[in-house]
Amino acid sequence: LRSCGVSLGDTDPNGPASEGAGRVGAARRKRGVRSRCLALGLLLASVVLATSGAPRSEVSRHRSPREVAFSPDGRMLAVTDATAGEVALVDPRTGRATHRAAVSPDSGGLAWQREGNWLWVAERLRGTLAEVDGSSGRVLRRVSVTPRPQGLALAPKRRLLVVTDPGIGRVSFVDSASGRALGSAPVGGQPGTCAVTPDEALAVVPSLLPSDDASNPLNAAAVSLLSLGSLKAVGRLRLPAGSALARGVAISPDSRWAYVAHTLGRTNIPTTQLDQGWVNTNALSVLDLRARRVYATVLLDRPLEGAADPWGCALSRDGATLWVTLSGVHQMARIDLRRLHELLAGRLPNKTWLARPSAEYSLGSRNTWLRIAQDPERRSELSNDLTALQVAGVLKRWPLPCVGPRGLALSPDGGTLAVAGYFSGTALLCDAASGRLRKSLSLGAQQSPGLTRRGERTFHDATYAFQGWLSCATCHPEGARADGMNWDMPNDGLGNPKNTKSLLLSHRTPPMMWHGVREDMEQASVAGFRFIHFREPGEGEAEAVQAYVRSLRPEPSPYLGPKGQLTTSAVRGRALFLSPRTRCATCHPGPLYTDLRPHDVGARDPLDTTGDYYTPLLVEAWRTAPYLHDGSATTMEEVLTTRNRGDRHGVTSQLTPRDVSDLAAYLRSL
Repeated sequence: LRSCGVSLGDTDPNGPASEGAGRVGAARRKRGVRSRCLALGLLLASVVLATSGAPRSEVSRHRSPREVAFSPDGRMLAVTDATAGEVALVDPRTGRATHRAAVSPDSGGLAWQREGNWLWVAERLRGTLAEVDGSSGRVLRRVSVTPRPQGLALAPKRRLLVVTDPGIGRVSFVDSASGRALGSAPVGGQPGTCAVTPDEALAVVPSLLPSDDASNPLNAAAVSLLSLGSLKAVGRLRLPAGSALARGVAISPDSRWAYVAHTLGRTNIPTTQLDQGWVNTNALSVLDLRARRVYATVLLDRPLEGAADPWGCALSRDGATLWVTLSGVHQMARIDLRRLHELLAGRLPNKTWLARPSAEYSLGSRNTWLRIAQDPERRSELSNDLTALQVAGVLKRWPLPCVGPRGLALSPDGGTLAVAGYFSGTALLCDAASGRLRKSLSLGAQQSPGLTRRGERTFHDATYAFQGWLSCATCHPEGARADGMNWDMPNDGLGNPKNTKSLLLSHRTPPMMWHGVREDMEQASVAGFRFIHFREPGEGEAEAVQAYVRSLRPEPSPYLGPKGQLTTSAVRGRALFLSPRTRCATCHPGPLYTDLRPHDVGARDPLDTTGDYYTPLLVEAWRTAPYLHDGSATTMEEVLTTRNRGDRHGVTSQLTPRDVSDLAAYLRSL
């Protein structure tokens, strides 16, 4: 676009241009207007094609299955392809795709209508829900809902669609018959997935990330409960401290229990080792929806083998068995819920059960289950017990013949599990009882991965880390962004945790880390292998990850207007940002909104040797909360007010409440 002599200004994905940038003189504007308009029109047409379900060769060389869903009669399996921009409708009996529906790339959740043969697809980049005819693959209509629709669930009796938007932290409700918006509710923490209770009383919405002050020792992701009668939030259950990446959720047939799969970081200790879950574990939380509390949290790991990055959940119709995909280690976990609930209630099979050490796990004469039998409130100890599920015979894990399993669905007859293999380009059909592979369904020709794709795969692969406890994406999820947590890295001392930074454009914003202890992104990526994965990178591995990080592009803010323009409030905020009155642009100049220099803004940690922290870029500030080096500001308004004493972080003390709101609106638009 710049070569056409056109300035995008505030719609540029790299952020607004500086005050004088992009101005073209009158004489220059007159020359070649027609040719520039033609070039611009052709380029915009190609962009529209790339984001509206163009053929795979025009979008990506790779197939990336993300979500799977069986039709109510089990005769059709829907599989979203994140990079090809389509939904494949597959016949599970033959393993062949009968139809393909063109949808937005990076599409999210799926929901089949109980009556008829229609499928709803959340089109994340379009801001719409696509209604697809399962018999023909034709898109029947599109319903505008919210800027970044991702999670999707249907309450069929109420004819109500529940839609999550991680970009703005809200849940929307849509009439599935008319497509009319019925309301929305804030939940925070980037809600990704959602589920509806069988009695259609509640929507259960886990948040991907924490939304609280990261310096709070109890900081964790939460699960919101929303009434489908009033369409309002009626509860918020905080998961155990350090919980994040709550991606999988399933609800028992009696609507009593919800099961949420997530990571469980040990953010209160230095990252000096990985052994036995020292830094990160992977968990399943059991929520009592009747009592509105977190009933228990158990670990999916083994003492010497992590279960990194749990993703999808599927529950048997009788509520006795739960399956979870372990994306980072390419495995499936099977949990015997009937036995688990007996043990959680303190009921042991007999007096001697679990009293003797097992062959695989020597625990001595006592263990957590015996303590729970004496006092059920000691269930909280399970979140630190790596052996509990194995000793009880509750957990079974097995490898899957794919790389990066994500979405998971159980067929209506309960006999078949469908698994989306993101990096393999395949959907697996497995026997639900044994885990045995029945069919591997290819979504199309899968070309050999180039350097960037290999880097993306390595970034999400926990088998590159010691014992498989975590991947790069555990702390940098959703395209190498940030997990909202504070981590105590030894590279700048101990006892001074720092908030995770997004890796977006990190190759253009050296040095790395808040104190600049890594010279650049390339050096930091190698250090990540050595001091986070605890292994030396193999040949080409670091280079591939670096290529992936360099390939990342900013997403337009969901807080822009319907045509990608600044809102009226943000326009006023932009003037304040650029004004000498506030001095914001002094340290945050465009287009990356950082001067690449350290500054002391009065927020020094007591155990830091210096109060100088490198200026972070503000591109995608809408998705990087909490803010500041210690994550102590949960909103942009707090950065400008309560966390800016003495005007050391811009001159904001004289701003009116409307000024603060306008300035925050502009920053969220970047």
